[in-house]
Amino acid sequence: MTLPLIHLAEVDSTQAFLRRNPHLGFCAVLADCQTEGRGRQGNRWESAAGAGLWLSAMLPAPSGVAPGVVLQRAMTAAASVLDPEGEALGLKWPNDLVAWKASRLVKVGGILGEQIGGRLILGLGVNLAKAPDLPDRSIPPACLAELGLSHPSSRSLATHITQLWSNLAQDLQPLFRWPETGVFIHWEDGQGTCLGWEPDGRLKVATAEGIRRLSAGEISGMGQGT
Repeated sequence: MTLPLIHLAEVDSTQAFLRRNPHLGFCAVLADCQTEGRGRQGNRWESAAGAGLWLSAMLPAPSGVAPGVVLQRAMTAAASVLDPEGEALGLKWPNDLVAWKASRLVKVGGILGEQIGGRLILGLGVNLAKAPDLPDRSIPPACLAELGLSHPSSRSLATHITQLWSNLAQDLQPLFRWPETGVFIHWEDGQGTCLGWEPDGRLKVATAEGIRRLSAGEISGMGQGT
């Protein structure tokens, strides 16, 4: 399935644009700049002109796949386009694009998803040429250029990524997943040892209170424990 691609110079957010315009049907929208880009849990996503890839797509909602798994597969698909040799990019739970830089985990991108009836809207933000300065983050931002990954035009990337998004029933596997089993992690209201990623996309964690299975809406600010 090849989606029509709408290319905008500036928009509040590509995700909001598609929510406002359901009459456009199944399509994708790419913006050179977003003035009100958002990440998970309402966090602002800096999206200046020329700095990155700001993309959303309206797709048929896949059946029989857990929402968390859909987002993880969508981000893994994007990683396969942005890092075609599979050298650098992996997946941080629940749906962030990350890499290792100087032995430290850094965040390159993030994805959002929302289902409206039988339609799924995916929204992707990736730092291509420049990363914002956010010194307070436990996992700092980075960009593809810093990792030595070159890329074609944003339009070419958008076309390729949305083609892969059209088949999210396919079980795509990332180069690596973080946290791995055995890693001690902490988040806003808890801490524990990762026991693995569940088939439904949740994270299984051993805490002092017992086993918890975290869903994406439960946590923010996950980092590695010390």
